[in-house]
Amino acid sequence: MKPRILILPGWQNSGPTHWQSRWEALYGDERVEQADWERPLRGDWMARLDSVLRDDPQARPVVLVAHSLGCQLVAAWAAHTQLAERVRGALLVAPPDPEQPGWPAEMHNWRVPVRQRLPFPATLVASSDDPFCSLERAGGFAADWGASLVLAGARGHLNGESGLGDWPEGRALLEALLGER
Repeated sequence: MKPRILILPGWQNSGPTHWQSRWEALYGDERVEQADWERPLRGDWMARLDSVLRDDPQARPVVLVAHSLGCQLVAAWAAHTQLAERVRGALLVAPPDPEQPGWPAEMHNWRVPVRQRLPFPATLVASSDDPFCSLERAGGFAADWGASLVLAGARGHLNGESGLGDWPEGRALLEALLGER
């Protein structure tokens, strides 16, 4: 059975020029909508992801495609859910470092990141000049989560402002993660 590709945006959602939004339009990937993109509560975001999986009458396998705070969501959710066996893999792009100085007050309950090994295969993509996470910290997250680390060069936060367009390199990483390449 072909897995559902679930898009997990970060804080404030992903805008129309973001590769996640473009993948939705190009490939039919499904965005997991959150009730509050501005003041994200970790428990609410985890519960929403759980409900998306539970509400699928076919109980299809899923692939998680996370950006920024969505990466921290995957780690927190995987440590607590009973549905992790449904996940075939995760593409984790530009995780932020919630322990860095200047972390936004709106995201206070994400301040302590979950660093437990993920129970499914994962690839973490990091930029060498991401303003929200040093390459060293991104490598630490990859190691803790058991994810392979892919360096994207100096591309900022790997978002709409990074000029990635449809980001075919990212899609190739997703396909490789799923063994489709």
